[in-house]
Amino acid sequence: MLDPFWVLVAVIVLALIFDFTNGWHDTANAIATVVGTRTLSPTKAIMMAAVLNLAGAFFSTEVAKTIGKNIVDPNGITQIVLIAALLAVIIWNIVTVLMGIPTSSSHALIGSLVGSAIAYAGVSVLQVSGILMILVALLVSPLLGGLAGAGLIKLIRFFFKNKPRSKVKSIFRPLQIISSAGMAFSHGAADAQKAMGIITLGLFTAGYQNDMNVPFWVVFAAGLSMALGTAMGGRKIIHTIGTRLSRLESPQGFSAETGAALILATVAKVGVPVSTTHTITGSIIGVGAAERVRSVRWSIAGKIISAWVLTLPVTAIMGYIIYLILRVLE
Repeated sequence: MLDPFWVLVAVIVLALIFDFTNGWHDTANAIATVVGTRTLSPTKAIMMAAVLNLAGAFFSTEVAKTIGKNIVDPNGITQIVLIAALLAVIIWNIVTVLMGIPTSSSHALIGSLVGSAIAYAGVSVLQVSGILMILVALLVSPLLGGLAGAGLIKLIRFFFKNKPRSKVKSIFRPLQIISSAGMAFSHGAADAQKAMGIITLGLFTAGYQNDMNVPFWVVFAAGLSMALGTAMGGRKIIHTIGTRLSRLESPQGFSAETGAALILATVAKVGVPVSTTHTITGSIIGVGAAERVRSVRWSIAGKIISAWVLTLPVTAIMGYIIYLILRVLE
């Protein structure tokens, strides 16, 4: 029998590694557009995003509570289930970031946790209503991002219709730095909470606390881990989102970032875990399509969407298989 304390330590360490890979993977969500429009250099943008990811982690813990209790029954799983899920999502994040594919760490975490939990206790351990609510939010978020981005760029074009395009670009270059900062803060607010939720769930299943309130040290550790991962910079994904998906200038970048950041900050406060990757990608597509449908590289968009569709089932299978390998440790 393994020492329960050290099993809990393993859960915490793996959750922070997941958070690191999440930051590494999702750097592009916050800064791809500001780099794509050449408003900031990649190095400056990555450092800004890292600092604001850490700050955003203290914005709310509602999503962490949702992750902790609305996907699987906290009383129906073990620490080994969490370890299997975390190993699966870490592997998925590393593979996709090296391939330059902007997939959702939220989807990956949910799929992995569902797969490992089913392998341990069957479908009865799943919180079906909570999972459905999360899945609906994950599906709707790119649509909302697209609508918000498209609406903002239309407003900008209306109010600045009598100004030369070059003048409009110069006006929005400094504003895009602000919008990118807002996106980085919102990314920290939304995504750092996923590791917080897993660590809190680990503390609960190990008997170290009797509720899903997130301790301060967990908030700080998760935020710092994500900030360090962001500082690594997933440059291939930055290139995919910032330059390959659609041609962006500073007004479009501002619109995409602002629209996505507003949605992410709102849902983070409400407690609904959505994908920052899906939201910002949907916003960029919406902005590009609102300007000119042909400006969006639909072949690239199609590949990204295909990866989104595959994320849940693939990570669920990975979580299931990894638990079967590790169950000898129970």
